[in-house]
Amino acid sequence: MSDQPVQNFENHVRQPTDAFVVLGAFLLAILLAVVGIFTNDLGILTREVLIALAVVAAGVGGLLNTMMTRFYCTKLQDRIIRLEMRIRLRQVLPDELAADIMDFKLSQLIALRFASDEELPELSRKVLDENITKAGDIKKMVRDWQPDHHRV
Repeated sequence: MSDQPVQNFENHVRQPTDAFVVLGAFLLAILLAVVGIFTNDLGILTREVLIALAVVAAGVGGLLNTMMTRFYCTKLQDRIIRLEMRIRLRQVLPDELAADIMDFKLSQLIALRFASDEELPELSRKVLDENITKAGDIKKMVRDWQPDHHRV
């Protein structure tokens, strides 16, 4: 049995926390600089302004680096999911539906990956017939949720 929590539509999204740490440090440095202004202590003010500038420079650089790294990882993962789902669909869909595999949009494939093999043919037909493109709408239709604990 896995130590991972049960995954479903409500809890499957991951949120990066790096930006919140940098933002907290930045806000603390700004607060200390403001205190220095109102206490007329030039030593505190100068030191805190320099710290605030350093935090901003490091934070902006780190934040941009984190955002770009996350962007590249998720783009790569999306490409892998597209390939994985096309292979999976070829294996589980009936021949008449397998001919439409290339008609699926990336958002549809990303959402369909949470469906079990048993429900994938029916759900795939519905997604194509009704042109359901929003991943959230498709994910809500999944009855037998297959977790993805390796999502970036």
